[in-house]
Amino acid sequence: MTKMTVKQANPSKIMQIGMGFWASKTLLTAVNMGLFTHLAKGELSGQDIKEKLELHERGLYDFLDTLVALGFLKRSGLKKTSMYSNTEDTDLFLDTNKPSYVGGMLEMANNRLYPFWNDLEEGLKTGKPQNETKTGGAPIFEALYADEQKLREFLKAMGGIQMGNFMMFAKTFDFNNYKTHCDVGGAGGYLATQVALNNEHMSCVSFDLPPVEPVVLENIEIMGLSDRVSAQSGNFLNDDLPKADVITMGNILHDWGTDDKKMLIKKAYDALPKGGAFVVIENIIDNNRSENAFGLMMSLNMNIETPEGFDFSAADFDGWAKECGFTQTAVIPLTGPSSAVIAIK
Repeated sequence: MTKMTVKQANPSKIMQIGMGFWASKTLLTAVNMGLFTHLAKGELSGQDIKEKLELHERGLYDFLDTLVALGFLKRSGLKKTSMYSNTEDTDLFLDTNKPSYVGGMLEMANNRLYPFWNDLEEGLKTGKPQNETKTGGAPIFEALYADEQKLREFLKAMGGIQMGNFMMFAKTFDFNNYKTHCDVGGAGGYLATQVALNNEHMSCVSFDLPPVEPVVLENIEIMGLSDRVSAQSGNFLNDDLPKADVITMGNILHDWGTDDKKMLIKKAYDALPKGGAFVVIENIIDNNRSENAFGLMMSLNMNIETPEGFDFSAADFDGWAKECGFTQTAVIPLTGPSSAVIAIK
């Protein structure tokens, strides 16, 4: 007679996720204070860090050793004898002086999003945004584009969170049959420059609102791509999109409701030649809506940030694209929870 294996109920995951804001806020605070940038120059003692970040003795080692336990710092010694250094990941991705820096999004999460998510319950009950607009502030994009410093922080954040995806897409997608590319809502021009950098025959345009153009031109100049990448100002909600063989949108469609999503997809269709490709890079939710937790939470974030925006699955996109005239769609997995969904005219 064999014993039946009984799976024991375990509350550890419940507690890990339920108290997950502890770990999140610890990392966000470290990024916001520039800890990893300081350590990129070389290891520091706890007392050195205390002085550089102007910290109090009381929580110093609990803070630093929590980052060790979470896997974001390395350490030798203990407390007074401790020496701290970055891990390989934090050194590459959280040093503000490296082009691979992704902390811009984390800075924005700390400075803006964190308190707004405290009102998720209200957002779920009312369906209304829980950001600055709740207290009479301007809508997020209107506020961002009216303030150059906030706009630059936002563009840096968007570039940081998507750079890995843009690089992978630029290297993975087959551009051989195409010559021109337009990135709609191109922000800092990061996708357009990556496409040009990795495909020498491509001529690219980054299309966004007028306040963005100086930032794009700076980035194009820094990368030495002024001969093949340009900036064009316009409003994708009101204007026709520039004609191109490949039209991309990175984290654009999820800002809008279904009607506006279809309107933007139709604009892309109209601007493409036969055989042209429309590519959407987002945190595409799996069709069964049970695996890509980040994509689903990003959709909740759209509830917090926008009046009607939401994230979507490849099946959702396929339906909208074919309704607008596209003949076929495909999916290319990118980094982490992100994918590119592609519609061919």
